[in-house]
Amino acid sequence: MSNYHVEPASKPQALTGEALKSMRNEAPRGLSRRQLLRTSLGAGIGLWLLEVTAGTISFMWPNLSGGFGGKVTIGKYADIRNTNAGLPIAEGFPAYYQEARAFVVLIDPSRQEFLPGEDRSGDGTALNVRGLYQRCPHLGCKPNPCLKNFWLECPCHGSRYDRLGTKVKELGPAPRSMDRFAVIVESDGTLLLDTSKITLGPLPIALGQPGLEPARSPTGCI
Repeated sequence: MSNYHVEPASKPQALTGEALKSMRNEAPRGLSRRQLLRTSLGAGIGLWLLEVTAGTISFMWPNLSGGFGGKVTIGKYADIRNTNAGLPIAEGFPAYYQEARAFVVLIDPSRQEFLPGEDRSGDGTALNVRGLYQRCPHLGCKPNPCLKNFWLECPCHGSRYDRLGTKVKELGPAPRSMDRFAVIVESDGTLLLDTSKITLGPLPIALGQPGLEPARSPTGCI
């Protein structure tokens, strides 16, 4: 008689104590719940660090490349006048520069030059030049200079500013004048706008009051 005893497959036998002990001592296969939680937490932290690093690099990049968010070189006054040959820049009409997202304007057109110096407040009177941020303080639309009256007019909700960016109190919902960039004029007359430094524009001025340049025509462009 054979020493082997085969049980029918339909009658499985219970595991012996030795078999159960062996299974308990054997390392479990796959990820445990604790390992899964640790892995998920580590992946989440890694993704957050990656986003923070990417955001920091994107914030610093303009300062490294000379784009918006850092110092943007505009050029000398003669360059600005020649580049905008079809516009009355010499009369104080604003010149637009997309790379700086700004309007550049002579404060006193009787002086056809920029004066060397630095103005972190953005007023620019001592340098005879002002850099205006292109965003309307109301909802961020881009005001456009009008050749008829030399004012800047927002096409979205009708806010109007004189050529130096001062808000006309009675016209439009903007709460303040246009914001200003820090201005730097080097010793050779080269203008730079520091677009990392923005000063909020002053409060609006009523029509006919000092500090607001009157329009050159009774009607505008909008």
